[in-house]
Amino acid sequence: MTASALKTRSRSRSDKPNRPATVLKDVARLAGVSSATVSRALNAPNLLDVATLTRVQDAVRKLRYVPNGQARALRSQRSFTIGAIVPSFDYALYARATSSLEREIEPRGYALILASNHYDLKTELRLTRALIERGVDAFMFVGSDHDPELFVLLKEFGRPYVLTWGIDRSGQHPSIGFDSQAATRTMTEHLIRLGHREFGLISAPHEGNDRARERSAGVREALRAHGLDLKDSHVQYAPIALSAGTLAMEKLLALRDRPTAVVATNDVVAVGALMACRKAGVGVPGEISITGVDNTDLGATQTPALTSIQTPIMEVGRLAANYLTARLEGTDVEFQGELPFEIVLRDSTGPAPSAGSA
Repeated sequence: MTASALKTRSRSRSDKPNRPATVLKDVARLAGVSSATVSRALNAPNLLDVATLTRVQDAVRKLRYVPNGQARALRSQRSFTIGAIVPSFDYALYARATSSLEREIEPRGYALILASNHYDLKTELRLTRALIERGVDAFMFVGSDHDPELFVLLKEFGRPYVLTWGIDRSGQHPSIGFDSQAATRTMTEHLIRLGHREFGLISAPHEGNDRARERSAGVREALRAHGLDLKDSHVQYAPIALSAGTLAMEKLLALRDRPTAVVATNDVVAVGALMACRKAGVGVPGEISITGVDNTDLGATQTPALTSIQTPIMEVGRLAANYLTARLEGTDVEFQGELPFEIVLRDSTGPAPSAGSA
């Protein structure tokens, strides 16, 4: 086909009259309701009775109506989007928490925009600025470690936000999470009661990660309270990856005075530690006990199954959604900042070898 033929065909298509775009009033007329009711059906369907909502939805489908998002944003000065900036897409708990957030905000007419800062606070600041420039209305962040300029930026542009997975003890910022230090302190105390005296720690790197710092501090706090020490040689730092956890555990196993209990600050490196023990023929929990944090399916389905700390993954997302949408809509919400955790005992922990079977 020649270029001139292509141009002719293109021109003939464009000369055809366009079908008039369906507007909200057309949907209202067909459904037999007001324009305001159609708007509620699209943005807050939970406010309508089932029969009315069904009529509106049927009319939307028949007319193939697509709301004009740009016009809506101009009228309301809002984009009806919420941004969630997480440290990494590699760790499943962040996916589950943001999935919970999205399930809560979508029926209320909001969309989720997801980004990762890779544990870099300057990257997080740049991402937030970029999303604000694109009109994102509110934000969910992870942890309490943030560049101070982040909060200046959010205040300057009037963007509501909430910190998750940690507790802001200063009271300056809204936060939803659990006490990471208390969680690992409780786990370590359980291991001490089992007779363990030589401990190892496998932690995520501390830079830009307050959760890892607090969990490491919880282990040390429990040991100090019982007159025990955590030797520098017994502490390994590992990125959140199975291979990194395996390598860290191999280093602990190579020690002359290797630990009889290892606390990991997340389930991924804990499972990596289990893999290292299986490879080396070291019995778990007969020779060494291993624990994790977050009680993921990854840990629960191991052999032996991983003792871990149940954290409120889905609840964090749900409460973050409730808080942010309430702030955006100017409504009251009951705000519960600190959530509980629970020790989940499985087969990867047992009495210290020197403590016998008691």
